[in-house]
Amino acid sequence: ALYGNKSYSYSNITMHPIPFTETLLEIKSKVEEIVEQEFNVCLLNLYRNGNDSNGWHSDNEQSLGKNPTIASISLGATRKFNLKHNDLKDEKLSFDLTHNSLFVMRGETQHFWKHQIPKTKKKVSERINLTFRIIK
Repeated sequence: ALYGNKSYSYSNITMHPIPFTETLLEIKSKVEEIVEQEFNVCLLNLYRNGNDSNGWHSDNEQSLGKNPTIASISLGATRKFNLKHNDLKDEKLSFDLTHNSLFVMRGETQHFWKHQIPKTKKKVSERINLTFRIIK
């Protein structure tokens, strides 16, 4: 689902926003205070189990601008998050996104790094990911 005031297109999908709920506005306000950035949309994704994932990608859509800030809140099950550098093959990072964690990508991150939430055979429960973005 997409919440906010701007449509968002990625991976041949166009999402049309619905208005922010009171709960999302509260979360958004806290994230904006921490990140010192205002956001106009929130992309909400549900990962039902370890089979739900996303492949290697960069959030580099033109509508996000040159150096987008993306603030990601994880709710529910812990999932692995991987980053790999586009050119330096030995530059990789991997860490857990735990319940109530905030992960921020900004600056030139999307120019040089790809990221993913990989599938897992471990039994994991649901995870909701809220990614706050600025759509130009």
